[in-house]
Amino acid sequence: MILVRSVFQLKFGKAREAREAWEQVKPIMSKVGSGATRTMTDFTGPFYTFVLETSHANFAAFEKHLQEVTGNAEWKQWYAKFTPLVESGRREIFTILE
Repeated sequence: MILVRSVFQLKFGKAREAREAWEQVKPIMSKVGSGATRTMTDFTGPFYTFVLETSHANFAAFEKHLQEVTGNAEWKQWYAKFTPLVESGRREIFTILE
């Protein structure tokens, strides 16, 4: 099992808009079978950090999921609205040991 964290460093003052945008994309993510996701915002550390966390059976399942999501026309429209809120980002992938 793997844990994937997509970490977005938002532009200053854009945290509320990012949270609202996430609420808009939830139904789209459900349509493409995203399963359980978790979102987090910073409590300490760099301000305006937004994290999307998902888990997958293995890396191949994650790659398949990523293709399904990014290939969805509704998601592409949403993503075009989300990216102007973002300064930078990175992805962290962990193996779950339990």
